[in-house]
This record gives sequence, C-alpha cells and structure tokens, in this order.
Amino acid sequence: MVKLNKIYTRTGDKGTTGLVDGSRVSKAHARMAAIGDVDEANSAIGVAIVALDGGDHATLLTSIQNDMFDLGADIATPITDTPDPEWALRITAGQVERLEQEIDRLNERLEPLNSFVLPGGTAGAAHVHLARAITRRAERAAVSAHEAAGLNPHALTYLNRLSDLLFVLGRVLNDDGAADVKWVPGASR
Repeated sequence: MVKLNKIYTRTGDKGTTGLVDGSRVSKAHARMAAIGDVDEANSAIGVAIVALDGGDHATLLTSIQNDMFDLGADIATPITDTPDPEWALRITAGQVERLEQEIDRLNERLEPLNSFVLPGGTAGAAHVHLARAITRRAERAAVSAHEAAGLNPHALTYLNRLSDLLFVLGRVLNDDGAADVKWVPGASR
C-alpha cells in the first residue's frame, strides 16, 4: 500500500522526475508524456463515472480506473534485460482479455454500425466518448515512449482495447445505439 505523508518533495524542481526503479528522467521525456496522458484519460473516465450516477457501467469504469494506475506504474518502470523484480507492476494479458470480454458482452446488444458515430448523444455517452479520445492520445504517447525506451507490449494493447471498449460503451449509453448521433458526410456544406 502506498502511504503519502508529504505531497511536495522538491526533487522535481529542476525538471526531472523519478521512475519506479529510482532512476530519473526529464519531465519532458516521452515516457512522462505517456504517463501524463494515461492520468488524463483516467481523470476523464472519473468524470464519466460521475455522469453515469452509479450502476454496472460505473462499476466497470471504476475497475478500469484501478487498471489505469497499474498502467501508469507499468510505464514508470523501465524494461531491462533482467527479469522484472517481484515489486514491478505490469499490465497482464489477463487484463487485456478482461477488456475484450467486456467489449464482446456490451457489443452483443448493439446493431452493426451503418455510419460513423459523432461523439455525443446522452451526457454519459458524451463523457465516455471524451475519455475514449483522450485514451487514444494516451495510446499514441505510449507508442512514442515505446519507440524511445521500450514498454511492456501488454500496456500498449491495453490502451488500444480500452479505447474500443469506451467506444462500444458510448453506444450502449446512447440507448443501445438508438440515440447515436450519426455522421452525415457533407451535411453542413
């Protein structure tokens, strides 16, 4: 369990921050951009949870928020040539599989798409679509960090599946797709 008695440490005042293994990197490093975007996605999921006002979908998203902290810890733990120490927290294939199962379960209720969907509809769906877009940005940042320093491949897959799950959940929250706002190409010309 984490225990934080003091919030400021002054160790980052010169533009660096500590990673899980004790090493330090610039706060502008691609790894830190990915961690920041994951944190922002997690915050957007939190806003979506509030908009849902409880229920099974909020419970699912709360579970995902916990995974997002695991993901941040994973990204903050450098990959080395030696096996991970016991304390290293990594996203697992099982966490990705759980998202896939949830996507399949939610998608069973939906009619196939016949148009692209605009991010909107109900308030809950709009918040979930915003979280999806931020998650996509986090995925792009994680890919950049992976290219710069190497990340756990399951971390990248998790972000990709999470954005898929949020898309499907947005449709479910739009009255199982009936209230989806469809894209009409060229409609405002």
